Amino acid sequence: MSFSYRKFLASWGAMSLFVLLWGSAAIFTRWVLDHGSPSAVLLARYGIACLALLAALPWRRGPWLPQPGTRGTVALAGLLMVACYSVCYFQAMAHGITPGLIATLLGVQPILTLLLVERRFGAARLGGLLLALAGLGLVVRQSLLATGFDATGLAFALGALACMTVGAIVQKQVRQAPLQVLPLQYAVTLAVCLAFAQVQPLRWDGSLGFWLPVLFLGLVISVVAQWLLYRLIQGGSLVNVTTLFYLVPAVTALLDYAVLGNALGLLAVLGMVCILAGVVLVHRQPAGAG
Repeated sequence: MSFSYRKFLASWGAMSLFVLLWGSAAIFTRWVLDHGSPSAVLLARYGIACLALLAALPWRRGPWLPQPGTRGTVALAGLLMVACYSVCYFQAMAHGITPGLIATLLGVQPILTLLLVERRFGAARLGGLLLALAGLGLVVRQSLLATGFDATGLAFALGALACMTVGAIVQKQVRQAPLQVLPLQYAVTLAVCLAFAQVQPLRWDGSLGFWLPVLFLGLVISVVAQWLLYRLIQGGSLVNVTTLFYLVPAVTALLDYAVLGNALGLLAVLGMVCILAGVVLVHRQPAGAG
């Protein structure tokens, strides 16, 4: 097996694992919010993530803080992409916005990133993004029709979109290993969560229904999946990486069927096909190609 072929398999393996983990987060988020308030969940989640990173530091070679001169950029990326995004996401759900609707709004991110980052792009590349966005809309159509649009919740969901979009652009400027930047970013996030807890009452029941999903979110999503996301951002086109978020609602829908038994409709299946086709088209078209 040639080195290039191994690199290709490793790249797609990392992307597939990221999409699977990120897509499963919605299932665990919905589970844990039945047992605790957003402020309690976020404090526990990022407290666990910080402890995990601290425990890994003695076995890690190299510095455990970002390079001097870059710490402001690293902290800003963490503030936007992790802290503010998480608070907005959980608050949107707490105000009645479903994960499906948030996924639809976040599906605009690759197009926003394309317009903000790439000065020139071809029709085929933009067509792939729009095709994936159309498929995403089909996947979550039932959720959208069933959702009552709460103005506060919708504002938080749009805030999550803005934070993830701008945060990913800032993170792209960070040319350091994920484990060198995550400790500072999660320290910033934990500080934001502590401030958030001052304006929202802490509530949790202490059951396994609280701690099991919190452990999953804190260790698997906030450490493993976030590490994968940063590696992908460093190693490739930012538009290509953010396009992977189109696949997340499809994975969530499949897990919803497999775990909770909610059957997929014909439109959802058609939407998944559109999403896959759009993502393949975007990844096959280099920047500026038509």
